[in-house]
Amino acid sequence: MKPVVICLIMLLMSALPLFAASPLTLDDALATALNNHPQVIEAKQNLLGAEARTGQALANYYPQISFAADWSKGRSFLSALENIRQTEVNTDALYLKQTIYDFGRTSGVVDAARGYREATDKALTVTRQDLTLRVRSAYYLLLATEKQVVAVRETVKARENVFKQAEEFFSQGIRARVDVARAEATLFAAKTSLIRAENNREIARIELANAMGVESLGDQPLDEPSSLSLPLPERTSSQQDALRNRPELQQFAALKSAASGNLRSAKSSYLPILSAVASVGYADRDFPPTGNVWGLGLNLTVPLFSGFSSVEQVREATAAANSIEARQNSLKLQIIKEVDSAWLGANEAVARMVSTEKEVAASNESKSLAEGRYQEGVGSIIEVSDAQSQALDAQTSNIQATYDYYTAVARFDRAVGKQ
Repeated sequence: MKPVVICLIMLLMSALPLFAASPLTLDDALATALNNHPQVIEAKQNLLGAEARTGQALANYYPQISFAADWSKGRSFLSALENIRQTEVNTDALYLKQTIYDFGRTSGVVDAARGYREATDKALTVTRQDLTLRVRSAYYLLLATEKQVVAVRETVKARENVFKQAEEFFSQGIRARVDVARAEATLFAAKTSLIRAENNREIARIELANAMGVESLGDQPLDEPSSLSLPLPERTSSQQDALRNRPELQQFAALKSAASGNLRSAKSSYLPILSAVASVGYADRDFPPTGNVWGLGLNLTVPLFSGFSSVEQVREATAAANSIEARQNSLKLQIIKEVDSAWLGANEAVARMVSTEKEVAASNESKSLAEGRYQEGVGSIIEVSDAQSQALDAQTSNIQATYDYYTAVARFDRAVGKQ
């Protein structure tokens, strides 16, 4: 019987890890978001639509072939017979039309469609980078809130011990009732802070799940990200990298190409269109028709007056091109600002991390000394409460500085256009 029990225990122990949720890494969170988030899916579909519109524009280079069948019956005046006769005609024909030269109309439309397709592709890159920043920020925020919960719980535990010590001192007549009241007040203040910290953690979990494009994270823990202690690149070079790599600027370059194509197409509306036409089929009074008919020809369309629509189209295309140029210059200024802001924020956060680490060490030592003095009966309850509050504030500042640093690095990567 014993070997059977041992085997069952071993099977249960081996099965336990299968039910333990593996930690969610930052890379896993990013992969989930970039594969499943509706914003990315929408951007991909927009790209497919832009590719289809490019194909539609290219269709004007190819011949247009159509089939038409016509039947008509009635009474008509025939000039050759100088009389009204009943007529009936059945026609089946295949028609072909090929534009020979349109002075840049089609090429302009094609270039515009290709420019919009390229701009849509860069819009997909922008969406992916924005989503990456959002996921990283939400991931770091959740880590920060979890650490804050741990810090507040430690404070609650420490204040519970002080409260019990105060009650014991009061029962022995060593301390006044005011120590118990103050210890109880600070204890419940810490419990209130814990409630708030736990709520902030749950809100952060919701934000991360939303950024990843999933309904919920469940109880899956987070994996601590790798250290980002590498120094940031030099500030000026980072600005130049951003101006080269940012997909928004590349998107504007594509839009400028599209605007140029639209302008060329608008200007070509002043010029004629030369086309070739051909048809072959059958026509007869009877059905099905048996008489073979065919035709070949050239068609030259020369626009003379279109109510000034061509003039207005050129004006519109010119204004659109100038507007894109101005927006591109404005974006360059905004990009430089984003790079500088993220660069300064990251360096400032590093300095705060170093400072708050020393603050945490000093405040923890002060807290330990104050708690020890109170346990020995020589310290005051106010000294203990202040030391515990100072230690919690120092931990909170250090957690915030760490979160600010990770987030600033994420913002810096986004500002320079890092994939």
